[in-house]
Amino acid sequence: MENMQAVNSFVAAYLKKKGFKEAEQLLEDLQKKESAPIDFHNDPDLAKFIHHFSQSEDDVARYQDGYSKLRSWTYSSLDLYKHELLRVLYPVFIHSFMDLVAKGHLQEARTFFNAFHEDHELMHSRDLQKLEGVLSQSHLEEMEFARSLRQNKVNIKICQYSYGLLLQYLHKTQSTAMLGVINEHIKFQVTSGQPGSISDDTEVVTLIGSCQDAASLINQKEIHWGLLEDSLEDRLEKEGGLLSDSEKAEAENKEGDVDDSKKRSVEGGKQGASTKKLKKDKAVNATAKSARPEAKPTPAAPRVKPELTLPVMSTEVEQSILEDLRNRVQLSSVALPSVSFYTFLNTHNGLNCSSISQDGTLVAGGFSDSSLKVWDMAKLGQQAGSSTLQGENDSTSSEHVAGPNGVKRSYTLFQGHSGPVYSATFSPLGDFIISSSADTTIRLWSTKLNANLVCYKGHNYPVWDVQLSPVGHYFASSSHDRTARIWSMDRIQPLRIMAGHLSDVDCVQWHANCNYIATGSSDRTVRLWDVQSGECVRIFIGHRSMILSLAMSPDGRYMASGDEDGTIMMWDLSSGRCVTPLMGHTSCVWSLAFSCEGTVLASGSADCTVKLWDVTTSTKAPKNEEKSGNPNRLRSLKTLATKSSPVYSLRFSRRNLLFAAGVLSKNV
Repeated sequence: MENMQAVNSFVAAYLKKKGFKEAEQLLEDLQKKESAPIDFHNDPDLAKFIHHFSQSEDDVARYQDGYSKLRSWTYSSLDLYKHELLRVLYPVFIHSFMDLVAKGHLQEARTFFNAFHEDHELMHSRDLQKLEGVLSQSHLEEMEFARSLRQNKVNIKICQYSYGLLLQYLHKTQSTAMLGVINEHIKFQVTSGQPGSISDDTEVVTLIGSCQDAASLINQKEIHWGLLEDSLEDRLEKEGGLLSDSEKAEAENKEGDVDDSKKRSVEGGKQGASTKKLKKDKAVNATAKSARPEAKPTPAAPRVKPELTLPVMSTEVEQSILEDLRNRVQLSSVALPSVSFYTFLNTHNGLNCSSISQDGTLVAGGFSDSSLKVWDMAKLGQQAGSSTLQGENDSTSSEHVAGPNGVKRSYTLFQGHSGPVYSATFSPLGDFIISSSADTTIRLWSTKLNANLVCYKGHNYPVWDVQLSPVGHYFASSSHDRTARIWSMDRIQPLRIMAGHLSDVDCVQWHANCNYIATGSSDRTVRLWDVQSGECVRIFIGHRSMILSLAMSPDGRYMASGDEDGTIMMWDLSSGRCVTPLMGHTSCVWSLAFSCEGTVLASGSADCTVKLWDVTTSTKAPKNEEKSGNPNRLRSLKTLATKSSPVYSLRFSRRNLLFAAGVLSKNV
C-alpha cells in the first residue's frame, strides 16, 4: 500500500512539474472518489495517458539520436558516395525539426535546430532563416514556406548503389524515426551507373512549393519557340544583305570609336590609360574577327505566327534597323564585344535601377526619392567638364534643363511616382520609357516631350520589374502581389494577369516572338506563360534562391536566369530542362543579355564584374562530355572587373556593342 502511495505521489508530482494540469486534476479526482491509492496499472485512462507521454518522450530521443547517428554515418562514408548521401541530410533535418514542432515539443525542436543547422548554412541559409521563425504548431500552417514543404515531397537524384547503402543502414540500425521521415517526405530518383559529380547538386535536390509531378505535367504542353514570320532578320537573310566579316569588323570599329567618346569611367586619373586599353582591345578583336575561319551555319529557327496584334513600323525606322543589322559584327569565342560602361556617381545609395536605350544614347536611373532621371549621352559628351553620370544636381551644363535655385542639370528629371522607382525600360526606338514603382503604379513617359503620358494602375503592391516587348507597344510587369501582368500602351487596364507563383514575382522577360513571357520569382522557380491564354506552359526548377534576372536567346530556343547566390542557369524551353549551370559570380546576378546572334551571354553582378560566356559550348556539349557527367561544359570567355561598381544593367546594341551601367559604391 505504501508503495502504491509513493507511486501515485511521484506521478502527481511529475504531472505538475510538466504542466499537465488536466491530467493532474484527473488524478486528484480519482483519488478523492476512491478515497484510496489508485493502481494506475489498472486504470485505462491514466495508463493510456502515461503510455502516450512516455511515447512522446521517446519521440524526441528517436529524432535526435536518429539524425545524429545518420549524420555521423554519412560523413564517415566513402568519398565516392558521400556527396550523394549528404543530399539526404538536409530534407531529413528540416522535416525532423517540423515533426517535433508539430508534436508539440517546441523546446526540444529548438534545441535540435540549434545543434545541427550549421551543417546546412552554406547551401540553405535563406531557408533556415525562414524555418527559424517557426515557433509554434500554428506557424506550420500559417507560414506558406513551411506548409508547402509539409505538403510536397523532396526530389533527390541518387545512384543505385548509394540508395542501397542508405536502405541497408536504416534497416540495420532500426532508425524508425528517420525511416519514417524519408518515406513520407523524400522521393528518390534512382539512376544506374556511377554517382554524379558534386557540382550536379544544383539540379538533383529540389525543394519546391508546387508538386514536381504537376510541374512535369505542365512541361509536357506544346510551345512554339521559333521567331516571327516575316521579321526584319528573316527578310535580310532572304535578301542576302549580310556583310562580310571584315566589313563588320570595320563597322564595329567605327561604332566603337564614336561610343568611345561617350565612355564613362570612374577612374578619373586613369581615364587616358583606360581609353588606350579599350582601343587596343578593339584592334585585337578586329584582327581576330577577320582572321577566324567561317563558322558552320546553324540550323534556322522555325517561324511562328504572332498571337498579338503587332504595331506597324514606319519605313524610315525599318531602314535604320536594317542598316544596323547589315553592319552587325558576328561575335564568337575569339571575337568578343567592345564594352561601353556608364558609371553613376554621387547617388548617395539612392539608385535602385538603370536602363540603357537600344543604341546606347540614353541612360536612365530610377531613384529611391521617387524620381526618374534620363541622361542624353550626345549632350553629355559635348560638355567640357564632367564625364560621369551625376545622381545629384551638377553645374556643368550647356543647354540642359534648369534645376532648383537656377542650377542647371545634366539630365532630364521625370517626376510623378510617389514611391521608390524599381525598374525602367526604354522602347526599341528610345522615344518612350516605362517605369514601375513601390507606389503600385506603372508610368509611361515621352523622352521627346519630357512628360508623363499615362499612369497604369492594377497591381496591389510594389511593382518590381517592367519590360517592353521587342516590338514595343506591349509591356509586362511583375509585382509583390505574386502576379505578372501584360499591358498595352493604349489601354489603362491589363490585358492578361498571370497568377501561379507562390511568392513575389521579381523579374519578367519577353520571348523573342512576343508570344510568351518568362517570370522569375522568390519561390525559386521560373515560369513561362502564353500571352494569349494566360496559362503557364513551363515551370523551370533548380535555383536555390530568388531569381533576379532573365534573358531570352535571339532564336527563342534558350533562356538564361540568374539568382541571388550568383548562379546562372541555361534552360531549353522545349524540354523545360536545365542545359547547364554557369558558376562563377560570387554575388547577385542583376542583369543578363544575349548577343544579337546568340553566341555570347553577358552577365552583370553585384560582385562588380561583367562576365562573358560561350553559349555555343554550353548548349552544344560533345556527347563524350555528356556521358562523362562533366557539368562544367560552358566556358567563361572573359571577366571584366570594375573598380568598385556593381553592375545594374546590360544591353547589346543591334550592332553587338555591349553597354553596361553601374553605380560607384564605396561599400564594395
